[in-house]
Amino acid sequence: MSDYSFVDGLRDRRRRLSDRVSFPVALWSGQGAARNFPANRYPFRASSHFLYFAGLSLERAVLLILDGRSILFWDQPTVDDALWHGPEPSRAELAAQMGVEDAYPLAELASYLGDRVAEVATIAVQSPAARADQETLLGRSLPQPAQANGPDGALVDAIVAVRSTQDPIALGELRRSAAIAVAAHRAGLAATRQAPTEAAVRAAIEATLIAQEACPAYNSIVTTRGEVLHNERYHHPLTPGDLLLVDAGAEVASGWASDITRTWPVSGQFSATQRAIYEVVLAAHDAAVAAVRPGVEYRDIHHKAAWVLVEGLVDLGILRGQPAQLVDRDAHTLFFPHGVGHLLGLDVHDMEDLGDRAGYAPDRQRSERFGWCFLRLDRPLEAGMVVTIEPGFYQVPGLLQDPARRDRYDDCVDWERLAQFADVRGIRIEDDVLVTATGPEVLTADLPTDPDQICALITGA
Repeated sequence: MSDYSFVDGLRDRRRRLSDRVSFPVALWSGQGAARNFPANRYPFRASSHFLYFAGLSLERAVLLILDGRSILFWDQPTVDDALWHGPEPSRAELAAQMGVEDAYPLAELASYLGDRVAEVATIAVQSPAARADQETLLGRSLPQPAQANGPDGALVDAIVAVRSTQDPIALGELRRSAAIAVAAHRAGLAATRQAPTEAAVRAAIEATLIAQEACPAYNSIVTTRGEVLHNERYHHPLTPGDLLLVDAGAEVASGWASDITRTWPVSGQFSATQRAIYEVVLAAHDAAVAAVRPGVEYRDIHHKAAWVLVEGLVDLGILRGQPAQLVDRDAHTLFFPHGVGHLLGLDVHDMEDLGDRAGYAPDRQRSERFGWCFLRLDRPLEAGMVVTIEPGFYQVPGLLQDPARRDRYDDCVDWERLAQFADVRGIRIEDDVLVTATGPEVLTADLPTDPDQICALITGA
């Protein structure tokens, strides 16, 4: 990617945003936080909205888009900063890298805006300190972005429209992130042979990310307790007969993310029951991926995954009845309680700080039905969107042992047959999929999903 194409792409993003708004826009980058004393800080990561339009992760910076012009407000590092952290580019050099017209010290933002400060729209950042700066300069309190109204709400809607599909710069970074995540999963598969605990596999995965100048896009899930959907504990020993569920993605230096899940047997060989359930989940995954194309409702893709999963469970004798009727009764939510995926981009759940204004089409609201209420995306797909497809099967004690659910589904669940699959705590298979004009392109296809190929990567066959 040339410097020109990068700068040109940033300018095009800002132009597309400017075309959708009639007021000044100020985007704050945020401010880092200390862990336990001021000099021991968490790594800083700029707000994704700033990062998308500015291209650089600058701390305590503001990007102003005003009358078709873009201006950076940022304070150059002090002499003491240079002592401890080395020389940094000048404000002018950073402005050139971003392709903005002007750059000034942060303290000059208020005077630059003058009487127009009351017109400025913004998005509240996650950093409490930076949010306080926003509110002080604008002279008003800021709601959470999902509840924003007036110009702030219009800005949220405009950003959703611009960021929902990915431009060539973004796609290049998403492909790079996907390739790094694939390599990390392969390292995790290879490490499983000798790993005593989940933590050792996690170490192999995250070492690969770090070696390629990336970091985890979220807290990695590396667990034999796959029924815990967001398990972030890594102390369990790996023993033959266990399944290891690994949900890990890369965030590259530019902020773009990937999100992959694979589930594999610690021993390198699925049991008969584990393989049977794995193949049911894989069939749901493949059917959902195949359904991805412009104009298709993402909710229908979720329904397709649920239908195929239920059909497979009927074939295995776990469920009884017609798949369509079972899905209508939400029987699949006993084993597949979450949505089939989400938008992917700068955030692993892209723009989720904007709430359902990003994930849901206008005038749509979340269902009150269990399972369906967790659907993160409910809008027609468009060419250029990147989504995840991640169906699963889980035996969650809190669901399966709930008396009300057991009573409701007693006529369609063969509980004795289900007990024969006790060695399957949780299986999820997840890929990152680009929506193209002709159908799906799986960005993470270099990591196999076929159970025999997965096992070969563990055993080294």
